[in-house]
Amino acid sequence: MPRNAAVPWDGKPERLDIILLAAISLSGIYALALLPLTPSLIGTHPVLLELIRGSMTAMVTMGAMSRIGDASIVVAVLAAIPGLMLFDWLYWWAGKRWGKRVIDLFLGNHPKAAKRTDQLERLIARFGWIAVVIAYFQPVPNPLIYAAAGWTGMRLWVFIVLDLIGSLLWIGLCVGLGYAIGQSAVDVAKGISHYALYLTIALVVVVFARQAWVANRRQSREPRPD
Repeated sequence: MPRNAAVPWDGKPERLDIILLAAISLSGIYALALLPLTPSLIGTHPVLLELIRGSMTAMVTMGAMSRIGDASIVVAVLAAIPGLMLFDWLYWWAGKRWGKRVIDLFLGNHPKAAKRTDQLERLIARFGWIAVVIAYFQPVPNPLIYAAAGWTGMRLWVFIVLDLIGSLLWIGLCVGLGYAIGQSAVDVAKGISHYALYLTIALVVVVFARQAWVANRRQSREPRPD
């Protein structure tokens, strides 16, 4: 299948293909929609931000708050699990259903598509199932790792267990960092929330500017008709 393929299936898509593709698209919209909430929630409701987004900043803040006695370390760890793992099974399912062609869907015409595909293949060949555990600690985007787990035949329950282990390792690192920093991290988080409106506007501008830049780069790379 060519690199710029629009869909990862052959022939007419089944209803399940359309549902899965729509769910993956909605997961991306969900992440973008929550991005502006980060500045306002980080200093006021970091546990909520952990739950709905699995935010690294929120995990660090919760770790710091547990250090000064304003939060529970257990809550800081457990609250981040749903947000981190919310859509991971979708990528596993995509790999299971569409096989390696799912890479074309996720990478498309990205300038680093070939490089990331090579990195993914080396990672899977070298580490196998351990790649899911170390997903947060390597350069390949996590969805590609999870899709690879699906197309290589990993069972769903095995994937979920490994994903949980990897998520807990990442959460432990982030919460532990916040716990080590303590009060300073809490002060920074509260300061961010204080200027939440300005930071939210800045985030939205950055997101749209980046999307426009990426679109222009892709358009410039496309061959022009004679």
